[in-house]
Amino acid sequence: MNEGRIVYAMAYRQLKRYLRAKSRLLGTLLNPLMFFLFLGLGWSAAFRGSAASQLFGGLDYLSFLAPGIVMMAVFTSSLVGGISVIWDREFGFLKEVLVAPASRSYAIIGRALGDSLTSVLQGLITILSLYLLAPSLRLEGLVPVLTVSFVTAITFNGLGIAIASKMRSPEGFQLIMNLITLPLIFLSGAFYPIDNLPAYVKPIFYANPLTFAVDLARFYLTGISSLNPVVDWIVLLGVSAVFLLASIRVFRRSTID
Repeated sequence: MNEGRIVYAMAYRQLKRYLRAKSRLLGTLLNPLMFFLFLGLGWSAAFRGSAASQLFGGLDYLSFLAPGIVMMAVFTSSLVGGISVIWDREFGFLKEVLVAPASRSYAIIGRALGDSLTSVLQGLITILSLYLLAPSLRLEGLVPVLTVSFVTAITFNGLGIAIASKMRSPEGFQLIMNLITLPLIFLSGAFYPIDNLPAYVKPIFYANPLTFAVDLARFYLTGISSLNPVVDWIVLLGVSAVFLLASIRVFRRSTID
């Protein structure tokens, strides 16, 4: 079977599944917006005045928070997307993939591509909504942020697939995701600046790939950056390649009990 057809078929399947699940589509939109509204509006009332503005690089808190919310939406959608591997194993589709005369590597690349595109779609819907709530965001930053979203989605979807390929229980996978998701989000600088954090804490943030995605999104949408955007890209692309290769390696060793 042609490798391009394999990638296309798997990517198309993941996109179609996402668009058919209306409740999932609605939930993925409402969750980040609820974070933005409840957390953002609450803290923006507290962070008023010139001193607070200096804390966020001259931005109001809603504008500072918006890029972090976009990356949070992309991150959670892509990471949790790995659960589809478990469901496919449960309902027999994974068996068809594993025994088919086709490359498992291209099959998992297509799956990761499809899931990542759905995450980018979620990021697009989220950012368009946030433009209405935080109008000071840069419109010219939309395309670069969608590019960052795609690389971020590939990164964490690869991680999600690698974890799911080793598991049999959707409940167990969900538990692990809950243990991973909140620490990575809160240690990414999505909700507060990392510039003034103690030096001994910063390495924890720098060890989190999501930190670099959030920093890039904030740079393109507001012009404010805590790190070097070039370094952000190098780290994000490097980690994306590592996680995608890891997911391919683990998936190729998958078996059906």
